[in-house]
Amino acid sequence: MKTVSVIGDGKVLSNSEIYQVAVEVGRVIAQKGYALICGGLYGVMEGAAKGAKEAGGITVGILPEYSPVANPYIDIKIPTGMGQARNVLVVSSSEIIVALGGNYGTLSEIAHALKLGKRVLGYKT
Repeated sequence: MKTVSVIGDGKVLSNSEIYQVAVEVGRVIAQKGYALICGGLYGVMEGAAKGAKEAGGITVGILPEYSPVANPYIDIKIPTGMGQARNVLVVSSSEIIVALGGNYGTLSEIAHALKLGKRVLGYKT
């Protein structure tokens, strides 16, 4: 199955524009038949996973801790215990990366993705 990774600000609120864009991006990813990969936590990751689930898609969360705690829309939880180093796994898992908003963590993921030769699409990032 093909995958798309969605990255972005983990602290955006559900009433923000970026969160709503994430929901729509997740929905489109699922409608196109792709599985969604993200960091599994909140903000953009939750919004994208929510949209994918609402469209009947599969979601994968590559989590920073050993704990399997994730947002409620994640189907497959991968606890890594790697902290921010898991960012490399998030972007290396897909050929296409969608960056929505974000901060330093998102910038690190974009950099890793570009170094790996991945296609990166950005919105307000």
